[in-house]
Amino acid sequence: MNENGKRFLIVRLTALGDILHTVPAVAALRAAYRVAKIDWVVERKWAPVLEGSPALNEVISFDRRSPWILFECVRRLRENHYACAIDFQGLYKSSLLAALSGAERRIGFDGDWAREEGAAIFYTERVTPEGRNVAELNYSLAEQAGAQRPQLPEYPLRVPAGGAASVRARLREQGMEGEYIVVAPGGSWRAKCWPPERYGEFCREFEARHNLRVVLVQGPGEAGVAEAVCRTAATRRPVVIATTIEELMGLVAHARCVVAADSGPLHLASALGAPVVGLYGPTDPARNGPFAPGATIVDKARPEEISYKRRRDYSPAMLRITVSDVLAAAATALQRAPR
Repeated sequence: MNENGKRFLIVRLTALGDILHTVPAVAALRAAYRVAKIDWVVERKWAPVLEGSPALNEVISFDRRSPWILFECVRRLRENHYACAIDFQGLYKSSLLAALSGAERRIGFDGDWAREEGAAIFYTERVTPEGRNVAELNYSLAEQAGAQRPQLPEYPLRVPAGGAASVRARLREQGMEGEYIVVAPGGSWRAKCWPPERYGEFCREFEARHNLRVVLVQGPGEAGVAEAVCRTAATRRPVVIATTIEELMGLVAHARCVVAADSGPLHLASALGAPVVGLYGPTDPARNGPFAPGATIVDKARPEEISYKRRRDYSPAMLRITVSDVLAAAATALQRAPR
């Protein structure tokens, strides 16, 4: 089959950080097949992150909570007659979706590397990946499909104009004009979070030192976290904003820097070219850190403390990170930020 007839399906349904760690591999696939059809099936809530990407022809939304949408998704996949499906997720649901697409060639991680070992039974080609960062492991799947591993990662993403305009307007409504940094104190599990009181101390001292406003991102269910940050920040209260994913893209893309633990906002900011300060504890930054150049990492974990268990208590490694550590890292990141 010549390149004009090649049709690839990318399967990576969730979550935001993992999706962004997959983007460089898909960019490498596009570099290898300039005119091939490359589509990506992803959970509906994350589809705006990928829409408009020049690496993709189509973004197909998936919603496992809706039988009708699931049926429509599978129908669209089969209608597209993919020659090759690449499953970057390694779960039963993702590998089964690759199989249901009807693609004759299905590439995924072998059983030792798939997140659910049995998912590999649905692949026709099983890959033992090379590399340390998750993004490097993903390159291995793209290489199996004919791509070449680049020297530098590419993130062909597009910030939605409507999201950028909307978040600017909302900031102006709160009296926020000019340059700013973003702080995202949330996280999917507490063990990899930094206490909100320390974020509050950071906000207070950072604004006093740099005369730059802080915008605090409040994720779903994080109102209490935001309140604790603002309470500690006292007279240097940050501007608090809950955003859509489109608005979040516009917000972090134009920030002087973004401070966060290992979370979606951190990886989104890095992928969009913003200087970032990543706070790491139980997750290994060499494996799960931002893959774009220029990230400043604060990491005080001991080797035995690396764990991906979703514990409910703060990790001792995260508690070892001081406000002074983060202030110094943010100052370094600001030096890298374009003016």
